Amino acid sequence: MKERTQPTIAPEEILAALSQIKDPDLGRDIVTLGFVKDLQIDGENVSFAIELTTPACPVRDQMKEDAHRAVLSIPGVTNVEVEMTSKVRGTQSEQKDALIPLVKNVIPVASGKGGVGKSTVSANLAVALAQLGARVGLMDADVYGPSIPTLMGATTPPTAQNGAIVPVLRYGVKIVSMGFFVPKGEATIWRGPMLAKVIDKFLGGVEWGELDYLLVDLPSGTGDVQLSLCRGSPSPARRSSRPRKISPSTWPKRPSSCLPSYALRSLGWSRT
Repeated sequence: MKERTQPTIAPEEILAALSQIKDPDLGRDIVTLGFVKDLQIDGENVSFAIELTTPACPVRDQMKEDAHRAVLSIPGVTNVEVEMTSKVRGTQSEQKDALIPLVKNVIPVASGKGGVGKSTVSANLAVALAQLGARVGLMDADVYGPSIPTLMGATTPPTAQNGAIVPVLRYGVKIVSMGFFVPKGEATIWRGPMLAKVIDKFLGGVEWGELDYLLVDLPSGTGDVQLSLCRGSPSPARRSSRPRKISPSTWPKRPSSCLPSYALRSLGWSRT
């Protein structure tokens, strides 16, 4: 049996080298942030993990390369193994914790007007996050024009279990939409109280399970659904618009609580 070589390199040297690497969004080094995990030193060999707060980190590969280079530059180190992992951290709010305590983050996707690609953004973002390893749900709150089932290719309606809706699974994303329950060709003519009940049902009455992200495709405009959901969610919202003068002109009318906090650079998007 091969004996483990006594470490000749101090852990403090490794951490000092890694402390030069900063998270560009948080503005602090990865050691201070507690990202460095499972540091092991075996003679000239060093291995460790970098645990990010999201699998969608846009600088994931660059951070791994920088960490590998920094540790390999330490005298006496000849081999470095870096594992990139993620552990999504949740946000807190009374409404979220009461209705969906197992969901870490709720991300509403909103637009000031219709036809600007809001549902397409929601669907693509959900699938992209799932492909990166996150546990994702997609709630179609656009009760007037639900298009998520079509975009996701979901034709089988959800089932019920113990009085709760079991969401449809497509591309690793759990989906619930009013489009599953309203017959084709029929209009949904509902006012505020009924809309609020549907949103509550789609949140607390669905077996979402443990999710890192629940994306919500909101109706266009600034009605009851947007106000009630965005004010109860501390998570950042996403706005969708086309590069035309008439589309951005509707932005000042959206709820101020739905302002986006940062661009999703990992998906090649920018704030428009």
